[in-house]
Amino acid sequence: MQDKRFIGNLLDEALSTGGDFAEIYVEDTESTGLTMLGGKVYKASAGRDYGVGIRIFNGYNAIYAYTCGNDKEEIAKTVKKAAQAVKKDSLTRRNELKSETVDNIHIIQIPPNQVEKSRKVQLMSAAHAAAKSVDPLISQVSINYSDSSKHILVANSTGKFVEDHRTYTRMYISAVASKGDEMQTGGEGPGALSGLEFYDTIDIEEYARQAARVAVTMVNAKYCPGGRMPVILANGFGGVIFHEACGHGLEATSVAKGNSVFAGKLGQKVANEKVTAIDDGTIPNAWGSTNIDDEGTPTQRRVLIENGILKGYMVDILNGKRMNAESTGSGRRQNFRYAPTSRMSNTYIAPGNDTFEDIIANTEYGLYAAKMGGGSVNPSTGEFNFSVGEGYLIKNGKIAEPVRGATLIGKGNEVIQRIDMVGDDLALGQGVCGSASGNVPTNVGQPVIRVSELIVGGRNGDSNG
Repeated sequence: MQDKRFIGNLLDEALSTGGDFAEIYVEDTESTGLTMLGGKVYKASAGRDYGVGIRIFNGYNAIYAYTCGNDKEEIAKTVKKAAQAVKKDSLTRRNELKSETVDNIHIIQIPPNQVEKSRKVQLMSAAHAAAKSVDPLISQVSINYSDSSKHILVANSTGKFVEDHRTYTRMYISAVASKGDEMQTGGEGPGALSGLEFYDTIDIEEYARQAARVAVTMVNAKYCPGGRMPVILANGFGGVIFHEACGHGLEATSVAKGNSVFAGKLGQKVANEKVTAIDDGTIPNAWGSTNIDDEGTPTQRRVLIENGILKGYMVDILNGKRMNAESTGSGRRQNFRYAPTSRMSNTYIAPGNDTFEDIIANTEYGLYAAKMGGGSVNPSTGEFNFSVGEGYLIKNGKIAEPVRGATLIGKGNEVIQRIDMVGDDLALGQGVCGSASGNVPTNVGQPVIRVSELIVGGRNGDSNG
């Protein structure tokens, strides 16, 4: 990291042409990546990435520049170039930099960069063997392992000077089942803001078997019929629909510019009274957590919707300025190459009082989406289209045959109004969210929920394909 005096000089230079606010972001990251296919590691990478980002506010606009490496002359030159984009007569003086102490709630016991790659390969090999053992139909298993150790420093003209350290590890397991000309895929990707001790807290072989089980089940399944029907979304990664179709609309990135269906609706009923939604960046060692955000603000537990009433947004510094609102510790970025903006952390629908068994039993006919796949969303309208990775028809209040090829079509703000049953089995699923400030680790989650009516895209008839 850089010393305080040098950082202070950079901030002075950044403000020298009339900027209202200046920020220096320094990042030093070590990372490892391993890819296994057919039980053998065929790709390995390791590296270190160091850089500095400079941001200057000019009213409600911002200038952002960055440079790779730690050469002080090059950093100073980059700051000067960024400052030249601002031309104002009035000058803002910065406050004296004061070091802040971060309360670290994410304890790392086994730093990944201190563990031999052979140990990581052992974990991957165990997962590969477990997935292959599920069924002869499993034709291919691929595994991607990653870990990183990131040290950041954030300083700005208000006097903030704070550092944080983040360690991540994740393994993504993909299994392919083949039957004739048909192929289906199942995947699992557990991860945490943790060291290698994470793999002592989970059964990675069970995750691998689950990925293979889904692939085998779906390759043997009939196609899903289409139409409007009740849809039950499983807990955990089922929360990706709320994340994509509603969560992005609750970020100040879209709210501040009026590009959200939730803009201007604080205090209004926007969902069924059974729905309470939370974004919580303070969950210890959770995949989407941090001690501070990438603007140096402590992360928070933020209630977004409470019993159907819109209570708040996720806010970063610049959009908070536009909204006359304080930051909620939601400013995030992929790395120093991106300016931060408001992003989700661990976002989930809170548990209710219904049980999984009651939700199924109270559904005469519908679709149970046990695993969600990919999809697309229009963030300004909340319109979405998601594939179902593992689905089952519900008939006479019971889970019936598996079905494949289902898609869920709707609008996020309408779906949360149609959630009429909320389970008591909250779980979180790990993902990587892409938006204006790059890709960041996020948790999505929910208990099992029922949407009273949703458009299901599928096929008529019962062809096995």
